[in-house]
Amino acid sequence: MSALPNSAGHKRYPSPVPLSLKLLNEGEEVVLDLHPHWEFFLRGMLALFAVIVAGVMVLVWLDKAPDILNWTLGLAVLGCLAWFGWTYARWSTTHFVVTSDRLIYRHGVLAKRGIEIPLERINTIFFSQSIFERIVGSGNLVIESASETGRQQFSHVWRPSQIQHEIYRQMEANENRKFDRIGGGAPGASIPEQISQLDGLRQQGILSQEEFDQKKRDLLDKM
Repeated sequence: MSALPNSAGHKRYPSPVPLSLKLLNEGEEVVLDLHPHWEFFLRGMLALFAVIVAGVMVLVWLDKAPDILNWTLGLAVLGCLAWFGWTYARWSTTHFVVTSDRLIYRHGVLAKRGIEIPLERINTIFFSQSIFERIVGSGNLVIESASETGRQQFSHVWRPSQIQHEIYRQMEANENRKFDRIGGGAPGASIPEQISQLDGLRQQGILSQEEFDQKKRDLLDKM
């Protein structure tokens, strides 16, 4: 789904240009696919509004404005429109995506850049909002992970507190699916054999030490 679910489970903020499904792995599902908040356009809109107001004032207050002034205002309007168009192109090619397995961020109109963070590597998520951002529903997210990038900041995010909650929810679901897949070992295996299999997964890097310890305790509790 290409929307942000609210507390009632409804979908909001659809992405008009969704991320290509070709980028997904087998069995991976898109949970959130968001473009930046409309605040992303604010500077361009304010600049265009200011130029239009200036043009109207010139027409009203001056019976015959100098040609140089008319040309200047005309070029300013064209410049603001071009800036707004470029901003829209950047907005439409920027994706903040949460899937069932990872977080994907891609942006760039001509040159493309992106980052992917597996959910199991995310350590902490922070969000921040100014007073204005709280009013309009925008904000920033900072994600600390065990990946090479370490710390990433994302601006103009829709409802960052809800995004934070949704990412944590997907992290928990991803963790549960991982344990379901290993299923405590092969059918009929004894608890020591299951622990040995889990240790093999730990050595391969599929399970972290903390995950191995937790699953080992769960199995030992069954003895």
